[in-house]
Amino acid sequence: MHKELYDWDRTHHWHAFTQMAEYEPLVIERAEGVWLYDTRGRRLLDGASSMWCNVHGHNHPAINAAIERQLHRVAHITTLGMTSDTTVELAKRLVDVAPAGLEHVFFSSDGSSANEVALKAAFQYWLQCDEPQPQKTKYLTFGEAYHGDTLGAASVGGIGKFHDLFKPLLFEVVRTPSPDTRRLPAGLTGDAAAKYFLDEVEELLKQQADTLAAIVIEPMVQGAAGMVMQPPGFVRGLRELATEYNVLLSVDEVATGFGRTGSMFVCDAEGISPDFMTLGKGLTSGYLPMAATLTTTKIWQTFLGDAASGRALYHGHTFSGNPLCAAAALASLDLFDSEQTLANLPPKIERLGERLAGLAEHPHVANARQRGMIVALDLVQDKQTGEAFPPEARVGQRVAELALEQGVWLRPRPDMMYAIPPLAISLDEIDLLMDAMTAGIEAVDS
Repeated sequence: MHKELYDWDRTHHWHAFTQMAEYEPLVIERAEGVWLYDTRGRRLLDGASSMWCNVHGHNHPAINAAIERQLHRVAHITTLGMTSDTTVELAKRLVDVAPAGLEHVFFSSDGSSANEVALKAAFQYWLQCDEPQPQKTKYLTFGEAYHGDTLGAASVGGIGKFHDLFKPLLFEVVRTPSPDTRRLPAGLTGDAAAKYFLDEVEELLKQQADTLAAIVIEPMVQGAAGMVMQPPGFVRGLRELATEYNVLLSVDEVATGFGRTGSMFVCDAEGISPDFMTLGKGLTSGYLPMAATLTTTKIWQTFLGDAASGRALYHGHTFSGNPLCAAAALASLDLFDSEQTLANLPPKIERLGERLAGLAEHPHVANARQRGMIVALDLVQDKQTGEAFPPEARVGQRVAELALEQGVWLRPRPDMMYAIPPLAISLDEIDLLMDAMTAGIEAVDS
């Protein structure tokens, strides 16, 4: 049966972001905590939280029970003109846990869709607000950004290998370089580092704010760009600039939300409240597909009117606000309280940092970096010059393969490595994870 599964996986299952001509099947049949069990009988530590979404561990009994209870009540209710009680409760819980001022929740099924909602709502807001500004039709976005793969989300993205092919289908944006700490002038740290990048943004705002509907950003960490990290204070300064230049701010916390960087949201750590905040991935702790777009009463009110006004947001998804997903999300939020998830993170963050610091000394490691439970490093051929390995060396893939032999699954990248384990990981499991990454990197020259 396993051989049949692998054959079907190669020939019938078209995987995301995967060159199927080179794909080697990895089929998981069950999971527990931070561990995955594949059909070959291997036990693998989930070093990427199943694409950055698992929070409390796989197969958590509390989330399982919540989904089962809901299953015996109602599995699906549309949100077009009606809803379920579970979804209503989740909307209120999200408002309670979100930054102050975000009081209205639009549900969708994935982060890309949540960002589409924010883009559409920001555009429509400027047509319907008290002082309409229909010329505000563009978005300010960042180099190497990633906000999803639907056409609107791809338009505000900035990773060429993902989206350049589709340029004829995408709309024009105003793009500024990524606020990547790796390109700071030597010796620039603290508030000065944030200001360096904020000055770049402000130059564009001075020229084009009148045409901009919103600034769109992944806060603190640009994940798909290669765990590109921003200096503390940058997002806070961006909020100030957006207010000053009368541009909305949409903060994409699909990957960074729900404790991934150490606080519930990056917006909390930066002390800001955006005009839109998009959520996904960890919203249900990775159990079921659900996303959300949160916004302010000021924006929400511009969509109110009678049926003839045309002010409604004409956007929706069949499974928006699905009650099974909502039940999982409510259970996940309960676990943040009952298991003190955030309060238990500091020693884990410290252990990850200690292990990363050791790896940073390796001759093939550069730019070791960390934000909360996210650690990353670049793989280089020459540490002194920063010379990269040739692409055909596939160094990242080799490191991931070697880690797999050590019982750890890492998502391979060509020239860098990262780890984003479930927040439920233990200190001993962190050591196993980093031991495997270390073993893989140390074997690069062998």
